[in-house]
Amino acid sequence: MAFDPVSLVFWFFILFAILWPQLQHKMLLGQRLATIKKIEKKRDSRVITLIHRQEKIGMFGIPFFRFIDIEDSEEVLRAIRTTPDNVPIDIILHTPGGLVLASYQIALALKEHPAKTTVIVPHYAMSGGTLIALAADEIIMDKHAVLGPVDPQLAEGQGSAVPAASILKTVELKGEKEVDDATLIRADMARKAIAQVEEMVYNLLKGKMEEEKAKELAKTLSEGRWTHDYPITYEHALKLGLNVKTEVPQEVYELMSMYPQMQQLRPGVEFIPYPSGHSNGKK
Repeated sequence: MAFDPVSLVFWFFILFAILWPQLQHKMLLGQRLATIKKIEKKRDSRVITLIHRQEKIGMFGIPFFRFIDIEDSEEVLRAIRTTPDNVPIDIILHTPGGLVLASYQIALALKEHPAKTTVIVPHYAMSGGTLIALAADEIIMDKHAVLGPVDPQLAEGQGSAVPAASILKTVELKGEKEVDDATLIRADMARKAIAQVEEMVYNLLKGKMEEEKAKELAKTLSEGRWTHDYPITYEHALKLGLNVKTEVPQEVYELMSMYPQMQQLRPGVEFIPYPSGHSNGKK
């Protein structure tokens, strides 16, 4: 049989095209683990990541593709459970939120860990992510990172949700006699959901601040005072009485760069690490 170099090159190219993405993924996983170990060594802690990068944020609500779910809570609970009582825990958190049940399970386990617990927020931790952050002894935020309200959202249709507080406001404005039974049922659910989340937040804050302050903050974050995507900045978090700092380790930013968005969701942002003609800000 005659040797065909063109055919060999063709099949080599096909094989490379199939295997290269898998090799890239394995190398990326290796880089992530190496960076996590570097952070653990630097901070003398157990590092757990809860990073969702396939998200899509809406204006007045948060429809998302990736979110905190039961599978996440199972994995995080396992990580916390296997951490020795005398070892601090750092959770690197980047999420639009998710299921209240899953978020609260993680938050409770984090609060009950005997050693110091820290939540690190390099960019944002909204809704259920904020619920987890409230359980930590300390929150480290980038000075431009944000947390968010934890007011409950009631499912309505496929992939959409309505703020529980808005349902109650509608009934209040129209009057109970002017709305149908279905709306009254949803209003009853909304009232219970807000009360439940308020109690959850209070339980997480209890012992971290004065009791009256904890009750006040629990009500503020759960009552629907703001839209669900309202950004609670570092300065705002300080005013609310949360124990927040801004010294995010540089390695955390390096780690975040290893969780790229899916290509079709990547924004059109490009930049050279250091401006031309400059060298890391040094003359």
